[in-house]
Amino acid sequence: MHNSSSKVSRRELLRAATAVGAFYVVPRHALAGGGVSPSDKLNIACIGVGGRGGAQVDGCKGENIVAMVDVDERQAAGAFNSFPAAKKYTDFRKMFDEMEDQIDAVCVSTPDHTHAVASMAALKRKKHLYCEKPLAHSIYEIRALMAEARKQNVVTQLGNQGHSFPDIRRFCEWIWDGAIGKVTEVHAACGTNHCRIRQLSRRNEDHPIPKELDWDLWLGPAKMRKYNPMYLPGSWRAWTPFGSGTIGDWICHVVDPVFWALDLGSPQTIVTNAKDYDPVAHADTFPAGSIIEFEFAAKGDRGPVKLTWFDGTEPIPQPKDLEPGRKPPQTGAVVFGDRGAIQYGSHGAGGCRIFPETKMKEYKLPAETIARVPGHHQDWLRAIKTGGRAGSNFDYGGPLTELARLGIIATQMLGTKLLWDGQAGRFTNNDEANKYLNPPCRPGWEL
Repeated sequence: MHNSSSKVSRRELLRAATAVGAFYVVPRHALAGGGVSPSDKLNIACIGVGGRGGAQVDGCKGENIVAMVDVDERQAAGAFNSFPAAKKYTDFRKMFDEMEDQIDAVCVSTPDHTHAVASMAALKRKKHLYCEKPLAHSIYEIRALMAEARKQNVVTQLGNQGHSFPDIRRFCEWIWDGAIGKVTEVHAACGTNHCRIRQLSRRNEDHPIPKELDWDLWLGPAKMRKYNPMYLPGSWRAWTPFGSGTIGDWICHVVDPVFWALDLGSPQTIVTNAKDYDPVAHADTFPAGSIIEFEFAAKGDRGPVKLTWFDGTEPIPQPKDLEPGRKPPQTGAVVFGDRGAIQYGSHGAGGCRIFPETKMKEYKLPAETIARVPGHHQDWLRAIKTGGRAGSNFDYGGPLTELARLGIIATQMLGTKLLWDGQAGRFTNNDEANKYLNPPCRPGWEL
């Protein structure tokens, strides 16, 4: 980073371009010391580089990876070694303190419960932001991040990669073309099981904390508890203080196509049913299988829509018009209209087909009306450089993530139909459920 009173710095140009909502090509001679034009490589910081974080590092490797943060050196070792020039940190707060003016954009790929604190730190410093799905760990956090992103006028992207796949665009074009008529119902599912009821008794076990892991930083805003290897790596998804279960891990993929095509927005009602699950005794983990019903009011030229989410041991029921020998997707959705049905797989409508197959063969495919994009990270990076908006920006990805959190809250109110006022951001018929909208965090980790 060059500093010169006679020339404009790269950082000032990036800030100015963001403030007006556009990036423009700046001649190299206009930059301090002949620096890099905003049309060239961006300086990226990656917070969380093990596990899913590796995908974010890989997606941005064509830019300048200038900083990496991870609380677990065991998981981070591969990424750390692949980018020796990047500065390495355990605490993202220290990274921002030391490198704020050297960073243009940030990728956050930590466990769910620390998405919001890391993302807010980036947003408040006016950094463009890519955050893995689900966006945050509570309704309050989701809306706070959405508001801050609008305030700072930065380019954001939720990490639901399927949103940039060709198939999700194809699905939307079919729905808008009336391929199955008016959509009335959706069955969406993921067969992954994130239940750890059998491990609840192990929570008080004593285990030495690995020397490569900063357990206090890993916990972040979560209440202090004993370290246990059953929480990480990866398995934190099954524990409610850290993860978001199957619905949080997959709804941003599986429901994304219908959320876009039908402009679903906020549901009016949510109710969860689950077998062999006690919301009090088992509150630290998730059911082995859930059936969660969301009802959406009529909107625009579409009528009301009922979306039912099935996960774990609860599969999508066999549709009556699906040919013998064919099964609904284990991870994916079946979309019912008044003139037919479509089923698709995971990650953005993979392999979408009208059924029965005779109707698929009769259907005349519509013209492509939605622009295709080269990839999810590329969509975000291009938007930063050209002044556009990424396809799954927080104004889109935030409400999509809210569906998961609403389903999780309804699981704590098992069997009770909750009435949701999306505009007000509260339940109108259950004060107990409202307590889950903004759960307390450890002091010092507030947004």
